[in-house]
Amino acid sequence: MVNKTKTAFLFPGQGAQYPGMALDFLVSSKEAAGLFALASDALGRDVKALLRDSDAETLKRSDIAQPTVTLANLCAAAFLKERGLLPACVAGHSLGEYAALVSAGVISPADCLNLVAARGKAMQATVERIVKQSGGGEANAPGMAAVLGLAPEQVEALVKSLGIADLYAANFNSPKQVVVAGTAAALAAAQDKFKEAGAKRVLRLQVAGPFHSPLMVEAAEQFGPVLESVSFKNPAIPLFSNVSGKAVSSGAEAKELALKQITSPVRWIAEESAIAALGIEACLETGPGKVLQGLWKDSGSEVPAFAAGKLEEIEALFDN
Repeated sequence: MVNKTKTAFLFPGQGAQYPGMALDFLVSSKEAAGLFALASDALGRDVKALLRDSDAETLKRSDIAQPTVTLANLCAAAFLKERGLLPACVAGHSLGEYAALVSAGVISPADCLNLVAARGKAMQATVERIVKQSGGGEANAPGMAAVLGLAPEQVEALVKSLGIADLYAANFNSPKQVVVAGTAAALAAAQDKFKEAGAKRVLRLQVAGPFHSPLMVEAAEQFGPVLESVSFKNPAIPLFSNVSGKAVSSGAEAKELALKQITSPVRWIAEESAIAALGIEACLETGPGKVLQGLWKDSGSEVPAFAAGKLEEIEALFDN
């Protein structure tokens, strides 16, 4: 069983979604039904039916993925709380930062789900505009690609030196992986260049846009007024920022960083180092997937990371 006083909750982001996620919590979690109702209100449709009946391609859309992944994250955190496990600190990767804001007491679940619904809608509209300007069709869809086998500083230097328009280093995920964002043309032009520089693989990710890059500035402008209307409290526990890689000191700073996050790189390596420095004894990937567990392992930390995104995974934590 994980330590009840020294556990970090790490919340996954967009790309972790899958059909049927979070429905298992409706069986055993007291708070899940209320969270599903809030998500349905925020999205304007029955989220239970959406998750039950939709295929992976539908769930990939930013306006669908963002509220549903956040719902899954919040359900996992709520069930952990019901089992008596509260986080010593929290962080979220990209979209996952919104569930972290809730767990740190900065915003309410209702405000969180309304925010990510608006955020997803703004980002989806921006992506569709880029596709249209690029000629339309799936082949011209902007996105992100993981560069494997090059050090973060190498990838950052290459992006600057290659001079490819609309290509950006977006996620500094681990010493072994950096994600770049860009238009379809930019990603295609960069792929061979990264391999020539020594990258083992360059993998296009299943996300619906060039997130955490200046290409999303229009989404940030649209989302800003919605964000400004929500009250942010000071964090009740350590909360770490994608933008700075450091702990957030106040609610005002959290709000400012939430807007910057849309167009700024994710400094996940720095966040992991800051979390480890707190002396935590376990990390839980509190939401769907296993990506963050892999990134934590790549950080070199000996602190174990466990899956906690499904009912059965959380139950197993308490059975051992």
